Amino acid sequence: MTAILGISAFYHDSAAALVVDGEIVAAAQEERFSRIKQDAAFPAHAIDYCLQEAGLSVDQLDYVGFYEKPFLKFERLLETTLAFAPLGFRAFLNTIPSWLSTKLHLPRVIKQELQGKYQKRIVFCEHHESHAASAFFPSPFEEAAILTVDGVGEWATAGYGVGRGNKIELQSELRYPHSPGLLYSAFTYYCGFRVNSGEYKLMGLAPYGEPRYADLIREKLVDIKADGSIRLDLAYFRFCQGLTMTSPHFHNLFGSPPRQPEIEITQRDKDLAASIQVVLEEILLNMVRHVHRETQQTRLCMAGGVALNCVANSRILREGPFEEIWIQPAAGDAGGALGVAQLIWHQLLNQPRTPQSTDQQQGSFLGPCFDDVEIQQFLDDRQIVYQLLSDDKQLCRQVAGYLAKEKVVGWFQGRMEFGPRALGGRSILADARGTQMQSTLNHKIKFRESFRPFAPAVLRERVTDYFDYPEECDSPYMLQLAQVKPQAGIPAVTHVDGSSRLQTIDPKRHGLFHQLIAEYETQTGVPLLINTSFNVRGEPPVCTPSEAWHCFASTEMDVLVLEHFVILKSEQSDQLRQAAQQQPARTGLD
Repeated sequence: MTAILGISAFYHDSAAALVVDGEIVAAAQEERFSRIKQDAAFPAHAIDYCLQEAGLSVDQLDYVGFYEKPFLKFERLLETTLAFAPLGFRAFLNTIPSWLSTKLHLPRVIKQELQGKYQKRIVFCEHHESHAASAFFPSPFEEAAILTVDGVGEWATAGYGVGRGNKIELQSELRYPHSPGLLYSAFTYYCGFRVNSGEYKLMGLAPYGEPRYADLIREKLVDIKADGSIRLDLAYFRFCQGLTMTSPHFHNLFGSPPRQPEIEITQRDKDLAASIQVVLEEILLNMVRHVHRETQQTRLCMAGGVALNCVANSRILREGPFEEIWIQPAAGDAGGALGVAQLIWHQLLNQPRTPQSTDQQQGSFLGPCFDDVEIQQFLDDRQIVYQLLSDDKQLCRQVAGYLAKEKVVGWFQGRMEFGPRALGGRSILADARGTQMQSTLNHKIKFRESFRPFAPAVLRERVTDYFDYPEECDSPYMLQLAQVKPQAGIPAVTHVDGSSRLQTIDPKRHGLFHQLIAEYETQTGVPLLINTSFNVRGEPPVCTPSEAWHCFASTEMDVLVLEHFVILKSEQSDQLRQAAQQQPARTGLD
């Protein structure tokens, strides 16, 4: 047996992944355990979970891998600071303590965090190499082109290459500071959203605007080459100096300083979002066409934070030259933990790889699960009123009935998802037919901006009845967009531009979730539900039954389903609900 632990940490979205004899046994982000959104700390809780899931101890690990090379990254920070001195020198001084104490001594830090029980080799790979590995190795392809695009790793901001069998080979890269990801993040910052987490808000805002500034962006900010490479005019940006994303020149160009968070979003903000979205799509389409020409491959694998832009992905699928596309569901930095673990197994140890017809990601259900015995103990200890429905058919029939009556359901089933999307393990579900459901979910349950759209989870066999989407394609990880067909009658999952971020549901990957939607179709004639993450704004998705209960009790959700236990808000005492709202959820069962 060979056990390999992959780690990503110290920037954002820290995570751990465990691969045993080539099989992905477990993977999870640290935020789900610490309850700190996008936690960048060493993923101690995630590592503990991965080892527990495998029944292993630290001293049974054969390899530990880290998802990037810290010395190369420090080289980039040092060279950039010197190039832009004296601007940004104070910001550089602020980062020095963390580098001197931690990031330049990662072998020592990792071994300390593993309580000194691991004394074997620690493997470091480059950031985009880990992205590429996470994109290709779990994919269903024997051979494929690979494209990675993000803000920045060590020096690379994008790269491409080819995966064949059990090897990947990167052929070319785009280098810092010229970055599609940082360009998009600059507009995320300028429009008042948080960098490295608000980019999906900018994407969701874009359909409300017109790309009035796209030509200005192309003329002033970025020179887009035919091969997808870009050059930024750095006079308009401040990320090289480590101060802010944008400069006074940027603000003057668009007529004002950045929007402050929580200030009203204007039409200009919507138009800016639409403009940078169009420009990003143009860059990515140029990239994939160039990659196709250079590699002569018919299939494409993608990773890196920019690969989470499902609007751009849909254009790549629709207008690009590749016949098939597979995107890592944890495409951001968290996925780097999985990438480095698989890179060690296949590339370093030269172990064979056998692609599967779907993929090796197991639906990305790689996190913790809780059995009925544990959950019942938790409910009884808290004196929560529940109904136990041990029969799956009866459970689905009853829950589908609540959904058909426009009840909002917290759905907690099986293993937690790895990656940013709710895929049916930790989900809030609702009826998509009502015109008010989007507003209800945003304002009364998610407590978030009114423009934010919701995704449909639709039975794989019924996709083309409701969406303009290729019949032969899957979208199990909610990473593709499709246009809703006229008269579909699903306004709650239809964005302002007529699109939907699609999740296809099949029995192999999704089990009971597929069974629930099938039963819902039997009762309503509609084979889809709203599927959004089980959390409120500013918090990570829930991990444990305790966190699910607290989220349920503190919002206007109507029903909570914890495995086979059905809990109705109307049956709980006022005192119990108030106590749950006042007490923060703990990280364990209780």
